[in-house]
Amino acid sequence: MLLYEQYNDRQLLALLTQGDERAFTTLYDRYWKKLFVIAAKRMSSLEDAEEIVQDIFTTLWHRREQLAVSGDLANYLAVSVKYRVIKTLDRYYHQRRYNDALAPDEQIDNSTQEWLAFEELREEIAKYVKQLPEKCQLVFQLSREEGYSQKQIAETLHISEKTVEGHLGKAFKVLRSKLASLMVALL
Repeated sequence: MLLYEQYNDRQLLALLTQGDERAFTTLYDRYWKKLFVIAAKRMSSLEDAEEIVQDIFTTLWHRREQLAVSGDLANYLAVSVKYRVIKTLDRYYHQRRYNDALAPDEQIDNSTQEWLAFEELREEIAKYVKQLPEKCQLVFQLSREEGYSQKQIAETLHISEKTVEGHLGKAFKVLRSKLASLMVALL
């Protein structure tokens, strides 16, 4: 007879849908720490990260009979954590706006959350920049990351300033559309 730890995720999920508590405990032990690390990287509070992971597993247990995970369980759980983090950060954002409206003179320090949001946005921008054509990507990086002027970029790459301007225009247009769709998805 196999020990539960030797079962793969599919086998454990099948047992979980039947209400097997040992299968649930095995999945919990297998994924809790990994999910906590994902949540902790994005949250300013370890307690909030822990609560998010606990909520994921509580939901997993309560919805075990209706559970239909078509892909990899690890990915399913990681995506669940990311969505829960986004919801939590959104709730904090709205609470902050509400508090600011009630007491505009009392400022709350949310620098850590703002920094995390900024870092996440910066990662998204970097991802979209990598999708640009090579020359456009290079012009954008020289302009925004290295601080080159359009004239300096033109001289460095041996192209006209109009070409530099065209590449930057294209980069900004693509980034605006991608970031606009990202903002719509977050709302």
